[in-house]
Amino acid sequence: MPECNYCDGSFEGEGAYLEHLHAEHDESELSRIDRRRVADHVGDDEAGEFPTGPVIIAGTLLFTVAVLVYVVFVLNVGGGSGPAAASGSVGEVEQTPYRYQSVHQHGSIDVVVDGNALDFSQEQYQLRDDAFHFENGNGQQWHKHAQGVTLEYAMSTLGIGVTDSSVTFQGTTYNESDANTNVTVAVNGNDVDPSSYVLQDGDSIRVVAESS
Repeated sequence: MPECNYCDGSFEGEGAYLEHLHAEHDESELSRIDRRRVADHVGDDEAGEFPTGPVIIAGTLLFTVAVLVYVVFVLNVGGGSGPAAASGSVGEVEQTPYRYQSVHQHGSIDVVVDGNALDFSQEQYQLRDDAFHFENGNGQQWHKHAQGVTLEYAMSTLGIGVTDSSVTFQGTTYNESDANTNVTVAVNGNDVDPSSYVLQDGDSIRVVAESS
């Protein structure tokens, strides 16, 4: 059941929540992503008619850019498999989200690297991705706005690579197979395969990497 990020309201479905944001909250209150979600849901009545030609051109350009990005950053990715290659980089993920804005779910997260808990309330971690992100300066509650958001994908949006036995952060890979290294990648207290585990509403994520 979606809960309003700006008041105490709760709603039966995503549509009712977006109608509430449109009717009860000024646009200036809403985050960039929420403004776009509301506009997509209720439409922009003030936009009026506009020529479709520029839209087609813009769509073609965006498609071209997307193809170039895919060729450069996906087909040419090298070194290791999964998101955490041996070089200590965060690479491609096995599954990407789909059906954006079809859900609005939340959960908690705790990531600790060498004894330091990451603070996701910092601006560098806020609103980094449409499908999975933090917002409104809250670094303890994550938001999910698409289907098929795996733990691997979610962490990659934060610059963190995870497998079931390794964590990559800021160029360093912590692997359980290394001496004096402990790695935990769990959801709700259970170890998971981050490449296939799809986050659910209320999930509690815990990622820990320690070496001595």
